[in-house]
Amino acid sequence: MVNSEPTDSKRNHPSLSYKWIALGNTTLGTLIASLDLNIIFIALPTIASELDISLFTMVWVIIGYSLVTASILLNFGRLGDIFGRVKLYTLGFIIFTIGSGLCSVSQSGEQLVVFRIVQAIGAAFIFSNSIAILTDSFPSNERGKALGINQIAIVLGSVLGLVLGGFLTSYLGWRSIFWINIPIGIVGIFLSSTYLKELGSIRKEKIDWLGNITFAGGLFLVLAGITLWSFGLVYNILIIFLFIFGGLSLIIIFIFIEKLISKEYPMFHFSLFKIKSFLGGNIAILLNSIARGDFIFLISLYLQGAYMALSPVETGIYLTPVSVALAIFGPLSGWLSDRYDTRFFSALGLFITGIGFLFLTQLQLETSFVELLLPFALLGAGMGIFASPNRASIMNSIPANRRGISASTGTTLFYVGRSLSVGISFLIMTSILPSEYVKDIIIDFRNTDTIIITTDIINASNNTSDSSITNNKDDEAIANKFLSSLRIIFFVSSILVFIAIIPAIIKEKHTIK
Repeated sequence: MVNSEPTDSKRNHPSLSYKWIALGNTTLGTLIASLDLNIIFIALPTIASELDISLFTMVWVIIGYSLVTASILLNFGRLGDIFGRVKLYTLGFIIFTIGSGLCSVSQSGEQLVVFRIVQAIGAAFIFSNSIAILTDSFPSNERGKALGINQIAIVLGSVLGLVLGGFLTSYLGWRSIFWINIPIGIVGIFLSSTYLKELGSIRKEKIDWLGNITFAGGLFLVLAGITLWSFGLVYNILIIFLFIFGGLSLIIIFIFIEKLISKEYPMFHFSLFKIKSFLGGNIAILLNSIARGDFIFLISLYLQGAYMALSPVETGIYLTPVSVALAIFGPLSGWLSDRYDTRFFSALGLFITGIGFLFLTQLQLETSFVELLLPFALLGAGMGIFASPNRASIMNSIPANRRGISASTGTTLFYVGRSLSVGISFLIMTSILPSEYVKDIIIDFRNTDTIIITTDIINASNNTSDSSITNNKDDEAIANKFLSSLRIIFFVSSILVFIAIIPAIIKEKHTIK
């Protein structure tokens, strides 16, 4: 039976407190996803070392999760519109919890990639329905505040993921980072199945499987081509070209499918992109995600690599300014955006993020906590200021019965950008420094008696033999190339977020209440 959904001004909740119940439940979903995201970044160097996995497999632990989430998220949002957002939100908790348990018993890198995909399926159900549930529960003049409070879950997940993840990896082993998801998941299953109610309309629609297959296949081929070339697994340029060209061709076919074949029930509602705020906000999400999707991953590899050689615990401590700044500015920005122009806060957040990346272009082989404090704080503040006003602007611009698919669109583009971010970053890095040296610097130095170059070696005295001088010069060249690759990646990131300011300031003359 199809239920009509009342407008925000007329929606009649079971009780006045229900919106806060919905906020608490969806915040828990955001927490578990954010926790898992940051924990894996901190632990991955240790995982790669202990399981002796290749750089290619290590990167696909990250890309595989993002790619699967991006590929299925929109159809899962559609399923939420068809079968009910709360039911599928709860199902997401169940699958994610099972996936976490499987990850904790992985015996190889390949197994971990597969089990992370199980997690990704659960996360897709959670992400595709949580924001829509939250938006259904709050009137338009309170959504910015609600989304801002919801950002606290990202902060808490970041803090726990970085600090607790570092502690668990250092003292209980990397498998323990997945155990933490299990009790949270069980609580989430109980709360969502017991207290959440279906407030959105139930729509009898079809799933665009053809569009889903071409979209997922296109993304996979492009990312496979980039990573196979980056890590030297395929040297034949023709094969790489066929991968990337084939992927781009499938994405073009996907667009035609959406417009001509699946136009009644498309995966992407291109009609929504005619709404300026929806279009601009989602372009900003994509560009921002490409720019910063690799940030925690790369910085974790840098901090735990041969030159800084920090432990996972120390790495988590170094990264806490990002989380603290996000904790301060995320809720504040959401609250202010309910009262003032969301465009200003979205643009300000992106600008601050760009400045933070520019500071990181001055990164050295050995950098102190104090020197990293300002750029990390700027990046956290920028993310906090940008996220909730931009999301509120998007959600306020669309019809109420399309909030499920709209929320999924933004999160899909976030994960598309994150996948591309990791792939492009390692393409840049390995084009400057061969992948075997990259692996030596960030992973293999833990498992070898070979002395890895440090700044002390670089600055060794001149009272050495000719062969030692030659070796030191080679080591210095490798170190400088590694450093240059990081600086270039962060410079490109700054350019992308500055460009994202342009679409972020687009706004409709009127928003849908």
